[in-house]
Amino acid sequence: MLVLVLCAACGDGARVRIGSKKFTESVILAEAGTALVREAGLEVEHRRELGGTTILWNALVAGDIDAYPEYTGTIAAELLADAHLDADDDVAMRKALADRGIVMSSPLGFSDTYALGMREDEAARLGITRISQLRAHPELAYALSHEFLERKEGWPTLRERYGLDATPAGMDHELAYRGLVAGSAQVTDLYSTDAEIAVGHLRVLVDDLHHFPDYRAVWLWRADLAPAAAAQLERFAGRISVAEMIRANARARIDGEPEAAVAADLVARVLGVRVAAVSASRADRILTHTGEHLGMVAISMLLATLVAIPLGILAARRRRTGAVILALVGVIQTVPSLALLVFMIPLLGIGWVPAVVALFLYSLLPIVRNTAQGLTGIAPSLRESAEALGLTAWARLWRIELPLATPAIIAGMKTAAVINVGTATLGALIGAGGYGQSIMAGIRLSDRATILEGAVPAAVLALAVQGVFSLAERWLVPRGLRPARGARARVPAVDGAA
Repeated sequence: MLVLVLCAACGDGARVRIGSKKFTESVILAEAGTALVREAGLEVEHRRELGGTTILWNALVAGDIDAYPEYTGTIAAELLADAHLDADDDVAMRKALADRGIVMSSPLGFSDTYALGMREDEAARLGITRISQLRAHPELAYALSHEFLERKEGWPTLRERYGLDATPAGMDHELAYRGLVAGSAQVTDLYSTDAEIAVGHLRVLVDDLHHFPDYRAVWLWRADLAPAAAAQLERFAGRISVAEMIRANARARIDGEPEAAVAADLVARVLGVRVAAVSASRADRILTHTGEHLGMVAISMLLATLVAIPLGILAARRRRTGAVILALVGVIQTVPSLALLVFMIPLLGIGWVPAVVALFLYSLLPIVRNTAQGLTGIAPSLRESAEALGLTAWARLWRIELPLATPAIIAGMKTAAVINVGTATLGALIGAGGYGQSIMAGIRLSDRATILEGAVPAAVLALAVQGVFSLAERWLVPRGLRPARGARARVPAVDGAA
């Protein structure tokens, strides 16, 4: 059954799938590319905010997306690090990408270089204008984005090159900005086209040792992308200036304009082409995300129930085997959910399939454990009575043991379902949609209403799930097995036997 469910998600037909990272500039560029490809009469989908560089690159190579906006510095330092390429050597870069079945467009016209920044007043008070001057101030607190902390040209080599002595806190890029403005941190990583630099009165520190490569914006697409789509994306070559990109970022991040509208205006300004700004209403987004979220939770719970209850029965019947089973599902539960989702990408690609599989794995422990405990907790006298009546092992399990263990099994299912509702929000990072899509967009745009658009329905869904399982318990558990208030549950006699 699991194989059938996974195969049902395969095949996107001839639709062009454009991906974006989880920061505003990438989303705007992807929206602009999507709008322009749609204008050419092609069916196109924007798979928004698919996490960081590794997720997008793996998805592109695997064929889960067809194109996404990237930067030459990232290509040289991260994606083709083994080739030891210069970020300015476009010829060598294109050849190395072609060997992997990937095409790089001409540069779009602007660079979005990494930098370190501080609040202007704090930098002025300490007299800091260059990165090298940070060495004299080890007391400063650093708040750096998670990706910057891991990138080869990011914090690991920057710290070594400049001799910096600091233990930075890792956090989301947008949250790091908030910490800087609030004064809880003094140094963060910036993108040179960030609108917050001017609005937040930030000082970009001079990279006086020339550590960061040039990050010219380009498109990456698969070699088998439809020629008409590739031609549309290539139209952006040399047309987007730094000023235009900063302007677009500011309209989305600072003014709160819909990114689809900002992207449509960007296409009109730089190409003179009017495209439709396709943007769903809040109600439509909530409805769509509810369907996606419910689908992930329901399918994963169905699969987990079909697998976990037999495993729980086996664990109860065979103690040594049961110890191994419980240990295995317990280990799965300890794996961080985001790590498990990322691990799934090379195996299953992106989208709802790896999300469902991850949720399925996380659901196993509560159901297996509760099933085993419910069965092993049955009084020996009841088992002996059932055996004395001549019931077969299967009849005892079906007519006596499982009904007695039902309250524990349902409690395990309820726990697994509530955990799944919360964990499913991370599925948005790999293109599975759901309420996490709104939560991530809201954090990125500092928009509380958009955060609540995902957080409130997720909380309501968790409460609804609890209610559904409480009703299921009333329907499925015999009245005599329901715990009485302030008293222990009564255990009925078996066909007249005590």
